[in-house]
Amino acid sequence: MANRKIIEIDRDNCDGCGICTEACAEGALVLDEENKAVLAKEIYCDGMGACLDVCPTGALKIVERESDQYDPKETFEHVLMTKGKEAAAHVHGYQTEVPPVACGCPGSMAQEIKKAAPTLEGKAISGNSELSQWPIQLHLVSPLAPYFKESDLLIAADCTAFTLGSFHRDLLKGKKLIIACPKLDDTSPYIEKIAEILKNNTIFSLTVATMVVPCCSGLNHIVEKAVEMSGTNIHVKKIVIGIDGEIQS
Repeated sequence: MANRKIIEIDRDNCDGCGICTEACAEGALVLDEENKAVLAKEIYCDGMGACLDVCPTGALKIVERESDQYDPKETFEHVLMTKGKEAAAHVHGYQTEVPPVACGCPGSMAQEIKKAAPTLEGKAISGNSELSQWPIQLHLVSPLAPYFKESDLLIAADCTAFTLGSFHRDLLKGKKLIIACPKLDDTSPYIEKIAEILKNNTIFSLTVATMVVPCCSGLNHIVEKAVEMSGTNIHVKKIVIGIDGEIQS
């Protein structure tokens, strides 16, 4: 056993709606005899937190504690037996020849994105960068950086700028930027750092841009916890971008 990130359920806050059991691609969450969410097995939980945003009562959170490591092979077999081949195709971290699996994590699935031929009619084309500060990676920015004073802030998942062709024009223009990856980064200092940015600066607006893939939802959770820690009442605007490059919400 080793310390790792894993889901923790507050039984008192769980209302038994079962939404989290559907959101978890790994089938780690089930309802027990008291109609409360529990971990079926700890080895089925990958600690990515795709279930966090769907819980209506806030009964789920990610903690770091001693646990058996996530086992993608056992998890795949579990989902294959309980939910079938199509659901098993979305198990994080396990590759198999069973169709239609292209790879383990749905956020990494290989897909060809077909686009219609572009039209320039009525549209202005600009290659100008709207980036107005450096650095931008969350590990590197300072909460006391002067450029955060009296600013509009955009916190964007790394992949968003590569997916949304109009990222600079439609999302970044007029804002200060922070980028982060909730899946690949060491996110342990992120909540506290964002909270410090919010406490030490006058932030007029806060926008979070994520991809539609489940692992990206962790960034919303990080920002929400940071807002709570900061003691501010700032509204968080959430934007979700599809892998086809379209803004979904």
